[in-house]
Amino acid sequence: LKIINAGGAKADGHRHQDSDDEKPLAARLGINSAASKTGDASDSSSVESEPKDEPEHDGRKKWSTLVHNGVVFPPPYKPHGVKMLYNGQPVDLTPEQEEVATMFAVMKDTEYASKETFINNFFTDWRKILGKTHVITKFELCDFTPIYEWHLSEKEKKKQMTSEEKKASREEKSQQDEKFMWAFVDGVKEKVGNFRVEPPGLFRGRGEHPKMGRLKRRIRPSDITINIGEEAPVPVCPIPGESWKEVKHDNTVTWLACWNDPINEKDIKYVFLAASSSLKGQSDKEKYEKARKLKDYIRSIRANYTKDFRSKDQRKKQIAVATYLIDKLALRAGDEKDEDEADTVGCCTLKVENVTCLPPNKLQFDFLGKDSIRYYNTVEVELAVYEAIKEFCAGKKKGGHVFDKLDTTKLNAHLKDLMPGLTAKVFRTYDASITLDTILNKETTDGTVDEKAKVYQRANKEVAIICNHQRAVPKSHDSQMNKLNEKIDELTVELEKANKLLSKKAKKRKLVGSDGDAKRRRKLTPEMLQKKLSQVETRIVETDNHKNNKEDLKTVALGTSKINYLDPRITVAWCKTHEVPIDRDKHFTVLNKLF
Repeated sequence: LKIINAGGAKADGHRHQDSDDEKPLAARLGINSAASKTGDASDSSSVESEPKDEPEHDGRKKWSTLVHNGVVFPPPYKPHGVKMLYNGQPVDLTPEQEEVATMFAVMKDTEYASKETFINNFFTDWRKILGKTHVITKFELCDFTPIYEWHLSEKEKKKQMTSEEKKASREEKSQQDEKFMWAFVDGVKEKVGNFRVEPPGLFRGRGEHPKMGRLKRRIRPSDITINIGEEAPVPVCPIPGESWKEVKHDNTVTWLACWNDPINEKDIKYVFLAASSSLKGQSDKEKYEKARKLKDYIRSIRANYTKDFRSKDQRKKQIAVATYLIDKLALRAGDEKDEDEADTVGCCTLKVENVTCLPPNKLQFDFLGKDSIRYYNTVEVELAVYEAIKEFCAGKKKGGHVFDKLDTTKLNAHLKDLMPGLTAKVFRTYDASITLDTILNKETTDGTVDEKAKVYQRANKEVAIICNHQRAVPKSHDSQMNKLNEKIDELTVELEKANKLLSKKAKKRKLVGSDGDAKRRRKLTPEMLQKKLSQVETRIVETDNHKNNKEDLKTVALGTSKINYLDPRITVAWCKTHEVPIDRDKHFTVLNKLF
């Protein structure tokens, strides 16, 4: 198989040189994407992946036979009987009431427990379960400490489990899950992705989401639609006395089950096959082919929107400027939000307060993007674009839309006229993939596998910054940094000892010394000591680099772009050309789905 990447590189390393018109605008204009400052993301899991809320539906037949075993429900709630206090007095709660109280109690040490929106939403939903006649009527009189202390004691019990007990528990869970982990598509065994139904809990959201604290009710079988082959046995409903909402046999879609999100009812959650499955691989391949195809159109598209920067038709002018920003900054298109949704913004929904014009031709963007992650960036733009943005914002009050004659539907309709299937997201995939390809081609040199892997990571980081893929600082970050600092200190002491031994003037050829770890003694020659010095110095440099890299990437989510935006063929071609093992990175393993 001859692998050709998005930039034209073959697996044998030969390639043609891209013209400036084919490069991402950020690269052509010398924009430092690192200028995009990190905002806070309240939940790191939000920017490590970008699951689709709705699958693409093109009406084509995806499979002939489909067999699977449905989904795994969370276990029923087990009451603990620990009473919370209200106005200093113990309170009786039903199991349903206790379950919701416990959801809040276990979050006592999180930032959410002190957020007014979170508290108000929680208490409003809990009061509905408590009922109008319940003694609990004011949140400020509630004391969840007894339940929280019970929670801590339960956590401690789990920590005290022996390794054998933990192993037995894992094996039991694995055996229970085994049959749900696999599906048979046209007779081929494929792994299922997210086969677990999310347990009930309090919604956290991202950033300052207006629905944070709302109760995510328990999903029942009657909420779930199963999609399965017409001749296949319908999965048995695991909860006695209940049944599935609906059973479909739609072979034009690839999802196995779905249900409405309990917080945003109009959103649908889907169970798909795993990322490594052939169906998902084919879908992704088509996505990357579309982005790759954009390379043949990009010059004419840029010429088209540049011409329209000064159009007298305001709608045409706004489309041109919006397309420029999507191309240049890899912005999402953006959709209008309901009042009860997080006020996140994309290109088409930018408000006048989200853009500041800085003379002579710079634009400063500051808004909450997808998952309420802050996008903050100051970028130099073409003068015609700068003047157009000033014109679009003139005379509008706070809350007014910059692109008031444009929405995502109109923009994508225009883009499809320029190239079949072109959408704003295709630009993001294109910019991400070609940025990776350009950096890998430019910076990879002969060296160790570790050195080559660092080049890949730098390229991956650049793409993540361009796409604004961020995450909250991991909880374990500080402890990991402390361990690395301790390791460097230990190695430094070892280095000093070796230096002292080497500097001693021995009367004999051989010196008697310590091997550095003080566990045993042996005879060390000056040559041996010099070799040891070199090894310790190398370990110090490597550990220090690892520490700096961890600090540098603590708020950057590399996985999202790697899995969803980077054409895997670029990575495979690079690995083959530079002899980097494909299993070097855990995310590389999903590349096999395309080959």
